[in-house]
Amino acid sequence: MTAWFAQLAAAVDVPLGLLPRLGIDLLALVGIVYGGYRRGGGRGSHLLTLVTFNVVIFVVTHLLNEVEMTMGAAFGLFAVFSLLRYRTEGISSRDMTYLFLVIALGLVTAVGAGRLTLLAGIALSLTAMTWVIEGGWLTGRERSHTLIYDDVRLLGAESRDRLLVDLRQRTGLPVQRVEVEEIDLLRDVARLTIYYPAP
Repeated sequence: MTAWFAQLAAAVDVPLGLLPRLGIDLLALVGIVYGGYRRGGGRGSHLLTLVTFNVVIFVVTHLLNEVEMTMGAAFGLFAVFSLLRYRTEGISSRDMTYLFLVIALGLVTAVGAGRLTLLAGIALSLTAMTWVIEGGWLTGRERSHTLIYDDVRLLGAESRDRLLVDLRQRTGLPVQRVEVEEIDLLRDVARLTIYYPAP
């Protein structure tokens, strides 16, 4: 297997250490994005962002590592870029968590010290963690929907029970909890995210 990697790397003029690390990164990325993020109801519009961030960060960090860039400097650089990308867009904490997860995966597999088995173990652990959490084995699986709600009088903490009852009646879903994302007082509506058990 090592000889095959060496021949492939020589044929395309790629450093030998890049290919196995990239393979580990991509396998873990597929597991995290499709086995975790999408399985838990993640937005399809963010798939391109998650995949692209991971791959670009992996490649650039691996190249910068040739000039002895430290892991801390690399992580700080791309964390700043990711925050600048989303500073004007409303992004949920879940999506931001996945964004940092794929950033960390790209950084660790690109410049992480240690043998490939250690890097593969770290990548496998991150993937397994997302599967366990999104699979609901610890807390029970939930689904969520974002909707526009027209009765802002029920948004106060003292009216939370009435709000849940109203949402259950209107949607026909067993709503367990709700988060207020945005309130528009001009139109007298609010954007809510409702959470209910997955079937």
